[in-house]
Parts: sequence; C-alpha cells; structure tokens
Amino acid sequence: MDIQFEKRKSLICELVADDMYVPMKEKEMAAFMQVSGQEREDFRKILQTLVSEGKIQLTRQGRYVKPDVNKPVGTFIGHAKGFGFVEVEGFEEDFYIPEDKTGGAFHMDRVQIECLPAGKGKRREASVVRILERGMKQVVGTYEQSSSFGFVIPDNVKIGRDIFVPAERSKGAVTGHKVVVELTSYGDEAHKPEGRVVEILGHMNDPGVDIMTVIRSYNLPLEFGEKVMNQAARVPETVSEADRAGRIDLRDLQMVTIDGEDAKDLDDAVSLYRDGKGLFHLGVHIADVANYVQENSALDWEALERGTSVYLVDRVIPMLPHRLSNGICSLNQGVDRLTLSCMMTIDEKGEVKDYQIAETVIRVDRRMSYTSVKRILEERDEEERKEYESLVPMLEQMKELAAVLRKRRHRRGSIDFDFAESKIILDENGHPVEIKPYERNVATKIIEDFMLAANETVAQHFFWLEVPFVYRTHEKPDPDKIRKLSTFIRNFGYHIKLTGDEVHPKELQKLLDLIEDTKEETMISRLTLRSMKQAKYTVECTGHFGLACQYYCHFTSPIRRYPDLQIHRIIKEQLRGKLTEERISHYMDKLSEVAKHASQMERRAAEAERETDKRKKAEYMEGRIDEVYEGVISGITQWGLYVELPNTVEGLIHVSMLPGDYFYYDESTYEMVGRESGIVYKLGQRVTVQVKAADRMTGTVDFVIPEEMNIE
Repeated sequence: MDIQFEKRKSLICELVADDMYVPMKEKEMAAFMQVSGQEREDFRKILQTLVSEGKIQLTRQGRYVKPDVNKPVGTFIGHAKGFGFVEVEGFEEDFYIPEDKTGGAFHMDRVQIECLPAGKGKRREASVVRILERGMKQVVGTYEQSSSFGFVIPDNVKIGRDIFVPAERSKGAVTGHKVVVELTSYGDEAHKPEGRVVEILGHMNDPGVDIMTVIRSYNLPLEFGEKVMNQAARVPETVSEADRAGRIDLRDLQMVTIDGEDAKDLDDAVSLYRDGKGLFHLGVHIADVANYVQENSALDWEALERGTSVYLVDRVIPMLPHRLSNGICSLNQGVDRLTLSCMMTIDEKGEVKDYQIAETVIRVDRRMSYTSVKRILEERDEEERKEYESLVPMLEQMKELAAVLRKRRHRRGSIDFDFAESKIILDENGHPVEIKPYERNVATKIIEDFMLAANETVAQHFFWLEVPFVYRTHEKPDPDKIRKLSTFIRNFGYHIKLTGDEVHPKELQKLLDLIEDTKEETMISRLTLRSMKQAKYTVECTGHFGLACQYYCHFTSPIRRYPDLQIHRIIKEQLRGKLTEERISHYMDKLSEVAKHASQMERRAAEAERETDKRKKAEYMEGRIDEVYEGVISGITQWGLYVELPNTVEGLIHVSMLPGDYFYYDESTYEMVGRESGIVYKLGQRVTVQVKAADRMTGTVDFVIPEEMNIE
C-alpha cells in the first residue's frame, strides 16, 4: 500500500469535487496538475483506481467528473445460480442483481450499477451498467481432464461457472489436481470463462494441498522478499547498552509471560504488586517492535502490506520474519528486552487512578502457559505451585485484580459472548486426529482483562492529547436488526429497552445474563451477536459498543498486528518530544489509509482461518460417516438447518432431507415449519443427527435426522 499514491488520489478527488471544476480529459488534467512526462503512467493508474473505487467517473467523452449518486459503484458478489449482489460502501444493505442484469460481471468485479424500480416488499434491485475493474485475475480450483481440453471447477462457490482450459495451456495438469488458473477471458452469456494453468499445487488428496489452496485463494503471502530478509538478518540478537540508554529499567521487577504452550512470538509480559494502601500496581509490558522496524523500511512496507499475522490450522503466516517475531522482539525468559510499558495504579473497584506510559527495558522471570497458571490458581496443584513457588503470590493477586476489572466492565455494560471454540490437532501428515474444545479459564481471562485495561488507558491518553492515532472502534448495532431482535425475544418473555432507535450495551448484557442456562440461551445469544456490527480500525475515536467504552485501541500485539506497531511509533515520538507539526501532518495524511487497509487484511485473515478450520473439520468427519450425534440448531435458512455438534463441527440438514413433511422457513420467527405436521425447528433446539456426507475440499458436512428420532 503506497501512502504517496493515496495522497495523490485525495488531491484529484478534491479537484474534481470543487464547484469551480470543469470536466477534463486525462491530458488536460495532467497539464493542469503539472504532471511530468515520467509521472504520466503513474498518474493514469491513479485515475483508473479512482474510477474503479467509484470516487470519480469517466464520461463517454473521456472526461473525469464527480460520481453520479444515482449510479453507485461497488463490488459484485457472485452466486452459483447466476444472480449476484453488489456491496456499496455507505449502504447498509446490498443491491440484488438478477441473473439477466449482471452485465457479464464476475465475482469481485468493481461495477457501476443503476437502481431498478422498487418491487413491493422486495429488497433493492439494480442492474450492472459498467464493469470498471476485474477483481479476480486468478482462480483456485480442481482440474478436470476431457478428451481434448480441460476445465477448472472453482473452489469458491460464488463463481458459478467452470473455467475452460485449452489443452496446450494446462501445464500438464491431470484430473484431481488443485491448480491456480489465470483468467484470460471472463466469458459471456454464450461462452465460459477461459484461462491457463499457472501453478499446480498438487493432487487434491496430497497432504497439505487443502491448506495451500486456501492460501492461494486468499492471496496470502508466504515468503518474504530478499530485501526484507536481508534487513531482518541485520537486526541484532541481543539488547545493547546503547539500546537501554534513556529507558526505565524494570529488570528487577517480578514479571511473567502467560501464553499457549506452542506460542513462540511472546509480545506481552505482565507484572503486579500491591502496596500498603491496597492499591494494585499493574504493568503491561509490550515488545518494542518499532525499535527494530523503522518506518518506510522494507520490513515496514511488508508488515504494512500484510497487516496481520494469519493463524491457519497447520501453520502461522507471520507479519514479520521469524528472526524478529521469535527472536529479539519476543519477550523470552531470562533475557533483556526492549518494551513499551503501560503501568497502572488501580483501586479495589477497578478504577485506574494513575498511570505511566514509558519506554522500558525488562527481563521476564518465567515463561508460563495458560495450562500451568490454571493448575496453580484453579486446581491448586501442589506440584505446580511448588515449581512456581516465588510467583504464586503475584499470580493470586492477578486473579483477584482480573476479577475486579471484569466486574467493573460488567457494571458499565460490556458484552461478553462465550461461544465454544476449538483447537484442531493434526498428525505429522496434516490429517486431523482430534478436535479439542478451547476453554477460557482463569489464566486466559487474566491476560484478556489486563490487555483490555492497557488498551483503554493508552487510547484515552492519546485521545486527550489530540494527536493523530489509530483506534479500535465498534459501531452501535443497526436499528432495524435491534428492533427485530427486540420483537423476537418478547415471544420468550424478555425485553430490551430501546432509546429511540438505539440500545445501550448494558441492555444486551442484561439479556445475556437473563438467558444464561435456559433452553433458548444459544438461540438468543446467536441472534444478538448477528445484530452487532464488525469492529474495525479508524482514526476517529467513536467508542467501542461491545466493550461499552469510549476509548479503545490495539496497543498490545505489535508483532502480529500492524495498527499496534503504527501507534507504538506515535507513542515513542510523543514520549521523546519529537511529535512536531510536520510529523503530526505526516500521520494525518497516512493513518486513515493504514486503518482502512488493516481492517481489510484483518477480515481476509479471519475468513482464511475460518475456511481452513472448516476444511479440517470436514476431513475429520469424512471418517465418521453414518455416526450419530446430539447437536444444537445453530442457524436456519430457506435451504435448511445448520446443526453444531459439541466438538464445534457444523453441518447442514437440507430442507429436502427433513423427514415426514414439506417444510418452509418463517423469516419472522427464524423457524423451519412443517406445512402439514406443524413440526417446528427452532434456533438453539437440540436434535439428533446422523452424518451423511463430508467434503474436505469444500469444507461442508451434511447431516440427516434419522426417521426414528424425535426432536426434543
């Protein structure tokens, strides 16, 4: 992501939006903006990008004008049945595109649409009037050989058509190979899309190929470039005396890291002691990655582009090379490390009475695991307590403070969803052998509570300094969704108080407390979650609805999240008195694009992680065909019931497979209803299911309800 490129885009947008602007062609605009001959190609790319983003439009006469509000620009999302949807920024609801109105658009294309007359009671419809930019250049899929040609069946079900591959462009692929195909034609009503095979990932049954197809599908970067690796190689392995100069020395302060057993990038350490007045002195010490990753270096550009580390089921794709993430930036036991510390004084009610944010040097006493801390604090395991005898008093105080902080958050209305998560255990060939529930315990909650406290404290501090910053924000829920939720829960005797069209997070928290351990808990929890918006990174501090707080940022994971690394630089400059007007201006120009890009990369990572989990879960269930399980209905759509098993595997019972009746989906009650029998399937309801089929390549599992089984 080129910041200078984004700055030039903004200048062109300002020009075109000016009331005095007269529509110009590219050549005229280049002359007006004094673009040199050497810069003309870059200038053309900027104009093309702005058109594809819908920020300016190109007339048939080749002049650039302000966008037509009646013809918005968005991203086309395909559907296997031929129709599609267009997502337009600023619109809550997508536009539905009928099959005969797609205008040849392919999944992920940037398109301009025109609204169609509103049908009664229907969602907004539109037609594609122009394809501005092709969104997909390559597709991952399964190769099928025919007599004189081949074709690729895309993994992405939203691409509803196979891709024709001439024999001479197959690269020797055979039936069953997973391949990357480069599109040479996007097809039309009479012709299939065409392409050429550019990479063979392996046979679909080969170990690791399923995950590699996901990596290629989401365009995740595996390798680091030569420049990046050369810079990483020059990073020192130990902290020098010069590095320690000017920092607060905390090496004698008792502190630990608490992480999963297999974690290697340890970017947060915690310390705690209590004074004679009963006040807690909590230290959250975060790896000073910014000391080793200089702004605008090759390492920095690569980290910015990646945005985040990606945690797939069989590997981690790191944001930074291992030499940094597992080496000098990792807060390993017994060695000096550079950190940014947020040291808070907290009273018995959980209120931060005082704090200091500082550059520090630390030395972690012990590297601890969640399991070990749980044994010490919950199970009171004698052997474990003896092993960590000197740390037990501090850990006991940590447990006490975490409970105080959680209680304070609960009082203000922080919403805590506690859905089951899982860890998939693979053998040496990458095949799943076990799916273990991942439990939140006393240790995970301690770290969660302490990181939240530091993130809030840092965000509040920099908000009041009124300097450019990157915040983590979570908008209020969509009023329509909240009204629907409110109407629905009345059927069960619950209600949430609305103020106008808005709801306070405390109301949703109260609801979750009320439904705990009831039959409808799972159903109402899921519906409440679906009514919420996604959190994102922004430069405006608009608050975090889910946490019920006004100030929040991501400060605690600079090894794996770029926004954290970005704000560390701002913090360090402010601490050193180097946040000049020039630097403030620099950050004001840069940060909105950093926040937007980081949010996009976060979504990409989350989708890839979900996809790999789905595939491994489906592979696990391939060996359990015909087995019977108890599950809970986790979702209902017009095509069937989704059922989640205790091991978190989710599968579909297609509506046509429901026994004894014809069923229809009642959207108003989220129920599947038998037309004649009156049998009703509800969210959260327990059902007995039998595994009918599973497909590791699509990540799908199909269930049926055995005829002899009754619903609860």
